[in-house]
Amino acid sequence: MKNAMSQTIKILPESLANKIAAGEVIQRPASAVKELIENAIDAQAKSVAVIIEDGGKSLIQVVDDGTGMSIDDALIAFQRHATSKIATYDDLENITTLGFRGEALASISAVAQIEMITRIASSDTAVRVSNHSSSLIDYTACAGPVGTSVVAKNLFYNTPGRKNFLKSTPTEFKHVIDAVQRMAIAYPEIAWKFISNGETIFNLHPAPMAERLTDIFGERLTSSLLPIEQENELVRLRGFLSRPDFSRKTRTEQFLFLNRRYILNRSIAYAVVQGYENLLLRGTFPVFVLFLEINPRRIDINVHPTKMEVKFDDERSIYRVVAASVRKVLSASNLIPEFPEDKKVQDRSGATDMVPSVPFTKFPGQYVLNQDLSATVISRPEIPGHTDAGGSVVPLTDRPVELAKPDQMSQPGEIIADAGYTIQLFNKYILSIVEDGFYLIDQHAAHERVLYERAVDKITTRKPETQELLFPQTVQMSASDAALVKELLPLMQSLGFSLKFFSSSTIIIDGVPLDVKPGKERTILQDIIDAFKEDEHGIPLEPYERLAKSFACKAAIKSGDSLKGSEIHALIRQLFSCKIPFSCPHGRPVAIKYPLSDLDRRFGRSS
Repeated sequence: MKNAMSQTIKILPESLANKIAAGEVIQRPASAVKELIENAIDAQAKSVAVIIEDGGKSLIQVVDDGTGMSIDDALIAFQRHATSKIATYDDLENITTLGFRGEALASISAVAQIEMITRIASSDTAVRVSNHSSSLIDYTACAGPVGTSVVAKNLFYNTPGRKNFLKSTPTEFKHVIDAVQRMAIAYPEIAWKFISNGETIFNLHPAPMAERLTDIFGERLTSSLLPIEQENELVRLRGFLSRPDFSRKTRTEQFLFLNRRYILNRSIAYAVVQGYENLLLRGTFPVFVLFLEINPRRIDINVHPTKMEVKFDDERSIYRVVAASVRKVLSASNLIPEFPEDKKVQDRSGATDMVPSVPFTKFPGQYVLNQDLSATVISRPEIPGHTDAGGSVVPLTDRPVELAKPDQMSQPGEIIADAGYTIQLFNKYILSIVEDGFYLIDQHAAHERVLYERAVDKITTRKPETQELLFPQTVQMSASDAALVKELLPLMQSLGFSLKFFSSSTIIIDGVPLDVKPGKERTILQDIIDAFKEDEHGIPLEPYERLAKSFACKAAIKSGDSLKGSEIHALIRQLFSCKIPFSCPHGRPVAIKYPLSDLDRRFGRSS
């Protein structure tokens, strides 16, 4: 008879427990590289070299010129939870180093053949320690520079199941180079060298952050970046954002650092996208390199062995700071793309921007070029019912256009003056002349931006402007669409709609916003609902933003609509009174600049 008291719970052998623990910390070659680099940085290294073979599967070596270790420290460093970073619980609550768990060398040695050579400045010789499966094999004195070199060979040689899950060499190489690049971005004051299979991939010297980013990503990307910096009692935010027209199809070039530690946080990444509002095309993502500096006592990095997940004591406030700071930078920047797109302008400070600064406080088209190509300032015509830039303007209406035909332009100055130095092209674009070139403006995109910002303002301030209909109109729609209208009713009322429900699928329109063109009252409601549903899977927006976006799209003037000269002036003035006049709510550019200098170059002119 079997003993009912037989023991079934057993303590695992140390070697097996170490392999299990190592699996949480060392998941692939890049994990080992990251842990060793963190040790090098914590050791105050000024230069770090990373050498790998076969994507790190057969060899990983990290060499630094940091403080090194004494022989006593080197012998104990391979033990689990052996660390110089923390000693008390208070230290754990105030972590300022990258490492603190004391698991890196122990975890690597549990799944690889490892050797370390280290020397401190006060010692004449270095010490070589070989460790295999957390058991001390050998240590000897040897020659070596101040600092530490760690070599890990044959990763997962003793755990074939884990080794079989490694990806191809090119894939593992990519993960390793990503890990090294993140550290090189976070620590531009350190020199970095990365060698793979005997080939030097990069050799980076200490440099300012902007130069370091150029060294890693190239001038084309970094020339599209906008600096960001904001600070309050909770957080200091600094870094760079890409211009909306330089967005990418993936999130791979988004770097978020907390106290110089690379982290993954969906909430903060979402806050960045929210800051871009409607400046991004659907399916594209901004490039950013952001550094958050927060009191270590207000965060918890002891969440996961990889230390990439972090908890904040007030994540909502950080979210708001990030979103508002991104929005502020973008709204204060000139984001109109310049043709050709690869043209770069460098100012005296050495900063490079894709687009030169243009004083939009001046009304576009104040300048006209005379025969000797000098700029002559002349007065613009008065526009009945409108004030100077920034003043209130009446909504555009669907009135006929009276533009002169090309064969009637015997006096170019007169026709430009009559149109305010603008002209409509193909009933879809507006050409506006300025002192150093001209702009092409997409009339539909421009009016969308105007109506979007106006709609958002009406909804958020609850100050609707409604045009009552003399004859109320009835709209039939599906029950699901009618239910959506009922759900959005408070927002639609703030926008200026006056609606009544006659049945589950019948809605009576008593009034519409002033921006709705006469004759579109019956279709505008269904068009808005259709656009709202289509936008559901686009860039994440609040419901009121999506409604404003849908309304602007359907109420704006269309490609093919003719405009009077006064209407063109009104549209331009309203556009450049917007907070963000550079992009329509769908992320398409509103205007493109063609600089005079580029025209001169293309025609072979030197002056």
